[in-house]
Amino acid sequence: MGQTPAEADPNPQPARRSFLRRWWFDVVLWKRILVALVLGAIAGLVLGEAAEGIKWLGDLFVRLIRMVVVPLVFVSIVAGVAALGDPKRLGSLGGKTLFLYVATTAVAVALGLGLGSLFNAGAGVSLAGVEPHVLGSPPTVRDQLLGIVPLNPVQALANGDILAVIFFSILVGAAILAIGEKAEPVRKLFDAGVEVVLYIVRVVMEIAPFGVFALIAWVMGTAGLSVFVHVGLLAAALVTGCLLQIVIVHGGLIRFAAGLPARIFFRDIGDSVMVAFSTSSSAATLPVSMRVAEKNLGVSHTVASTALPLGATISMDGTALYIGLLTMFAVQAFGLELTFAQLALAGLTTTLVSIGTAPIPSASLFMLAAVLSSVGVSAEQTALVVGFILPFDRLLDMTRTVANNTSDLAVAVTVARWEGELDEEVYLAKPVE
Repeated sequence: MGQTPAEADPNPQPARRSFLRRWWFDVVLWKRILVALVLGAIAGLVLGEAAEGIKWLGDLFVRLIRMVVVPLVFVSIVAGVAALGDPKRLGSLGGKTLFLYVATTAVAVALGLGLGSLFNAGAGVSLAGVEPHVLGSPPTVRDQLLGIVPLNPVQALANGDILAVIFFSILVGAAILAIGEKAEPVRKLFDAGVEVVLYIVRVVMEIAPFGVFALIAWVMGTAGLSVFVHVGLLAAALVTGCLLQIVIVHGGLIRFAAGLPARIFFRDIGDSVMVAFSTSSSAATLPVSMRVAEKNLGVSHTVASTALPLGATISMDGTALYIGLLTMFAVQAFGLELTFAQLALAGLTTTLVSIGTAPIPSASLFMLAAVLSSVGVSAEQTALVVGFILPFDRLLDMTRTVANNTSDLAVAVTVARWEGELDEEVYLAKPVE
């Protein structure tokens, strides 16, 4: 007698779960995101302006991941500093991290200015008819330094003021470290807090492909491929610069400063790179970067929780390179001649303002005024440059955020190696999703 479907498969649910696991959960996250990115680009070109209707899904993903940024920064830094064991190590770890971030940023600035001169993208550009986009005054160095110390730590947490949160977190972690045994319950509480927040991150990342699909569809649907025609030379210079910065500077840091195979580093950071590219936000990418650093690259939680939040705030290699390019673009567009001293001043100013740039999309444009004013570009001319580039900035921002992200991870790996906080077996092993 033949079997009914129910008799032939009395428990079909496990089979369905197996299918879902095979085609979704067992696929490495960066591959899922890459497929979503390609499909999103196709959908955007097909839907055109109608792609605006699905942008909310991408916005939801970004909101979810940014929701956990401040709690993750706070509990991770406190737990990381408290786990150092010796207060002297905080100065050693922090000093090396800051040195490497400033060094890579300075190289990026020089590369941006050099490529800007080589590509000569601003020569012959007509800004007639461009609607000026007036920028607010950039914060002074004094204001930036004062802003590091929060008047109200709770308000800094609520407002997402990352530098102020980092400062307060370091103080709390250092206090736990100094008090010792009496503060042990507090240390355990923050350790548990890290695990809770990271679990939330893992859950949120499962919807990353859907968010990436929506964001890319929106970008391609509203901007289209014509963006590359309008700013082709500038885009080519930026892509070239970011590739050189990532492969030579960041890869060289891994290979020669850390003494590790760079190929493995680039193989294992795919999840973080894809999220950085699709969200255009270093802050939104931070939770993924921390997971990649610890699980794929073998960086200890102590280093990852200290170096990466700091990097998401002050390490902006792609931004520095981009501001350098735009500086030369503006100089060429307005027919200015720069002396070596002015170039050096532009480089120094770019390094400083890129460190203070907010880790959010298109923030670099709002720091451009400080750099252009140092080379004689007026506020009115700056408004024209920003008005010209702003409609195309989203795609360019996606590219430079990748360089920001790889810088953070390369520095974290290098510092972990120097501090004896890198698990080389984990680094060399192929990550299992």
